[in-house]
Amino acid sequence: MGYATDVLSPALVRDFTALAHSHDPDLAVAALMMSRVAYPALDTEVYVAQLDALGREARRRVADATAAGTTLEIPPHVDPAVFARIAALNTYLFEDERFTGNDEQYEDPRNSFLNEVLDRRMGIPITLALVYMEVARRAGIDAEGVNFPGHFLVRVRGVHGTQYSRDLIIDAHHGGALLSESMCRDLLTRQTGDEQLWDAHALAHATKRQIITRMLLNLKRAYVRLYSFQQARDITELLLAVDPAAVTERRDRGLLAYHLNDLPSALRDLQTYLELSKGIELDEDERDEHARIWEHVKTLRRRVASLN
Repeated sequence: MGYATDVLSPALVRDFTALAHSHDPDLAVAALMMSRVAYPALDTEVYVAQLDALGREARRRVADATAAGTTLEIPPHVDPAVFARIAALNTYLFEDERFTGNDEQYEDPRNSFLNEVLDRRMGIPITLALVYMEVARRAGIDAEGVNFPGHFLVRVRGVHGTQYSRDLIIDAHHGGALLSESMCRDLLTRQTGDEQLWDAHALAHATKRQIITRMLLNLKRAYVRLYSFQQARDITELLLAVDPAAVTERRDRGLLAYHLNDLPSALRDLQTYLELSKGIELDEDERDEHARIWEHVKTLRRRVASLN
């Protein structure tokens, strides 16, 4: 795919900032605004309309779903009616519409762009989860993001204090698979290599701002791996729009500017990083990084001075 080479427009940054800091950000619109880093002329309304169409059909499917009509085994303490609705939604999205995880080209940036996920029916856990949540919402199902380490998940909550107290944990990357706690533990071990990391926070609710940030971080990593430093800097600009106090993003924007030979911007951001990180307790690796950044700054000061 081709990428835009123009610097991110101030208008897009301004609109994205306003959306990210609104009371209840529209995740689909936020994701499509991210896509405009690669597709500046993208018509977001076309893809919102696609989600609306998927949602209308999903609403029809789940309205007709009954526990008696499902051939799947209903887990203990799960509301049979809710289970039947989720089973119908999964059949629609993953069997009929054929949304699937792109394991063969996992690092492809297109997996992180909602327009591409809708066009190609392929993505990574967080973008497929986003499609799932947006379609579920339109179908009348309350599905929320789960900030699971290394593999974003979806949850439909049970009614605690009743016989139907068990939550449904859904893996949109793997065909809507329903995960038990033991399966989540195994998944965490595979993702992190450390079975000791499991705790009460592993299945924490993901706020909309956290989802936006996690999608942007995925995109930034993908672009850095491709040495697409301009696009990575644009994405870092959006990360700082979400959280202007993100010290590491300030550092990364400076390093990306350095790679792009934008020396004044690099110096400005790296000096700001050093200033902001003064009061932060750093581990050994971070202290080494801090020292390397200081050396960069000294070199940049000399080079920028020579340009004047």
